Amino acid sequence: MAEEHSELEERIIIKDQHTKEIDLVNRDPKHINEDVVKVDFEDVIAEPVGTYSFDGVWKTSYTTFTVSKYWCYRLLSAVLGIPLAVVWGFLFALISFCHIWAVVPCIKSYLIEIQCVSRIYSLCIHTFCDPLFEALSKICSNIRVAIRKEI
Repeated sequence: MAEEHSELEERIIIKDQHTKEIDLVNRDPKHINEDVVKVDFEDVIAEPVGTYSFDGVWKTSYTTFTVSKYWCYRLLSAVLGIPLAVVWGFLFALISFCHIWAVVPCIKSYLIEIQCVSRIYSLCIHTFCDPLFEALSKICSNIRVAIRKEI
């Protein structure tokens, strides 16, 4: 009974990952587009002191910029949003598939093979190089260097 209950909970958790509710207010919860796309009228168009246009032109320009940016984005996202979501979903699924079924197994295989090579390499180093360097260190251990200043 307990196994059936935990299995049911597990299925519910798996189902919730794909059908979870999305936040329609905060659409960038991880702030990935915080400073990239945030462009306002004041960031693009600015009149320095002494070169002001008519107030009506300035207000109309502001309204035109803001409204056209808003509706152009909405129109583009309505027309291209779903096809691009399919493309990006496919691309990230392909990347995940390649990573899971090709990259990680290749890396694991390489690490298994290189472990054998590293043992042989380590054995050769310890057999041939260690005695040589020990002998050289004993020869050089009695060398003394003295620095004198002659006037």
